[in-house]
Amino acid sequence: MFVRRGVRFFATECKRKTTTWDPLHSLELNHTSLVLLERCNSRNQFKQILANIMRMNLICDTFPMSRLLVFSAITYPDNIDLAKLLFRNFTPNPNVFVYNTMISSSAVSSSKKECFALYGDMIRHSVCPDRQTFLYLMKVTNFLSEVKQIHCHVTVSGVLSEGDNNYLWNYLVKLYTELGGLGFAEKVFDEMPEPDVSSFNTMIVGYAKKGYCLEAMKVYYKMVSDGIEPDEYAVLGILVCCGRLSDVRIGRGVHGWIERRKPGSSSNLILWNAVLDMYFKCKESGFAKRVFDMMAKKDVCSWNTMVGGFVKLEDMEAARDVFDQMPRRDLVSWNSLLLGYSKKGCDQRVVRELVYEMLIGEKVVPDCVTFVSLISGAADNGEISQGRWVHGLMIRLGLQIDAFLGSALVDMYCKCGSIERASKVFKTVAVKDVTLWTTMITGTAFHGNGKQALQLFEDMQEDGVTPNKVTLLAVLTACSHSGLVEEGLHVFNHMKEKFGFDPETEHYGSLVDLLCRAGRVEEAKDIVQKKMPMRASQSMWGSILSACRGGEDIETAEMALTELLKLEPEKEGGYVLLSNIYAAARRFGYSDKTREAMESRGVKKVAGYSSVVGVEGVHSFVATEKQNHPRWLEIRRILHHICDEMSSNFDLLRTEMN
Repeated sequence: MFVRRGVRFFATECKRKTTTWDPLHSLELNHTSLVLLERCNSRNQFKQILANIMRMNLICDTFPMSRLLVFSAITYPDNIDLAKLLFRNFTPNPNVFVYNTMISSSAVSSSKKECFALYGDMIRHSVCPDRQTFLYLMKVTNFLSEVKQIHCHVTVSGVLSEGDNNYLWNYLVKLYTELGGLGFAEKVFDEMPEPDVSSFNTMIVGYAKKGYCLEAMKVYYKMVSDGIEPDEYAVLGILVCCGRLSDVRIGRGVHGWIERRKPGSSSNLILWNAVLDMYFKCKESGFAKRVFDMMAKKDVCSWNTMVGGFVKLEDMEAARDVFDQMPRRDLVSWNSLLLGYSKKGCDQRVVRELVYEMLIGEKVVPDCVTFVSLISGAADNGEISQGRWVHGLMIRLGLQIDAFLGSALVDMYCKCGSIERASKVFKTVAVKDVTLWTTMITGTAFHGNGKQALQLFEDMQEDGVTPNKVTLLAVLTACSHSGLVEEGLHVFNHMKEKFGFDPETEHYGSLVDLLCRAGRVEEAKDIVQKKMPMRASQSMWGSILSACRGGEDIETAEMALTELLKLEPEKEGGYVLLSNIYAAARRFGYSDKTREAMESRGVKKVAGYSSVVGVEGVHSFVATEKQNHPRWLEIRRILHHICDEMSSNFDLLRTEMN
């Protein structure tokens, strides 16, 4: 209260005062008030010290003010309101240290607007920024355009040319890589006078995170050739790249580097876990198991990496073996194993026993990831009974079905053929996001309800949810499957002006399919050959080829197959389609020659198979293996029984009609 009342008086005194605190002789904290300030630890004490400094008319001197601001803005940031008051009213000639103090406090509180406003005020008062100024500004930036502007100011100020500024160079590179400006990061890196190990690490890790693995490798080789010894961060980035490239040769070389320098060291557990992950991504589970067995110390992440690695390689027996040996299991361990069993279409009873052991035996509470794994597994395998069981478990546990879980449930019910249940789940979700709307539109589209999908699309917009590219693709698919040509053309033609999206390859593919299904092949050809800004995809030529199945337009069919074989010469679908088109046109010689050409090129037709979902999992079989199937006699008996039932029902229906 005292501070606010004295503001006007002391502000006037500050303007009149001409003496200054000489920074060359008076930077020692030997003044009584400044010594007390260093020992201050509460807001009340700070106010008393501030009153004493005001009474002695030292408040407008730069050095005492800088100490007051450091205490109130940095040391005890709860007093930031006092710092702002002092800065606005008692700092007539702030120097770079004072400005940096205030910018730093604003950066800590993530107040970007205040940071840039202070920097602007600093420039207007002709105070030259230093390295710390720009570092504080960069901490609050989250847009590439802002980094570019700061980079320009850094260059103009000449800070980069002042001595050892590698930290500033490295921070610029880091921001550019994180915000998608890899080209700018490369330029900054190339301009660095003496890049150090941190500079190389920043580039390697930045490339690795963005998936530019070959570029990361090149930087690593340059680092070694320049005589800079790689550290653990560089090696970690290279291991990530080896895993993504599935390059086990380089991965083993990096593994050897780790062994030679820190054999069996437990202090580099993150590095050893990365080695395990790399070997699994390279599909070398044997090497991963060998490394795991040699590790002197293992944490829960090490065990989870092993379980998750075996699950990804679909070796559920090995995954379960490691899982059973774990000294401590967390939620990630359970989620990994449940995902593996669910995706593989294993015995439903095994999955349920695992869930009950997780809930009752180990008291581990499942999260959204657990249920989404179980639901997606049921959806992929078409097991609606398993999906309903998971849905019921969620309800019994009192889990709130949000948009994330709702999307998974809607997708599962749609894929399992129960559009009614999907619609019920959709209606129960209170707050629907774009993913949930898109999932419901997609499911409705694939069930042939095009008009209902279009109605959902309108409801979505009325609800204030903006569609994305996937939503528009789902709507086009709905129109294609339901023959709603004009509606589909309307959506496609208004993508840019109404929704702000340029049509991509998938959207053009759906449009071509829409026209081909409606018999408008010439329009489809015109779009593919003249109007598209990109190269036609396999699906587009496949749609055109399928539209010629009646045998009336052999020339277009031949042209479509020629283009299709350029894109996927190893696939058999195009050959089979053209052979059937020739047969439909009664040109059997050409049909046989197409089949012969297919065989001479080593292209084989993949046999179609049937699958039956049972209690013990999913059973798949093809027609050609019927005699070798272990339960063929039972299958044949059931098929005969079904045929007899169908025949008797058909006879009864015919009698009633007569």
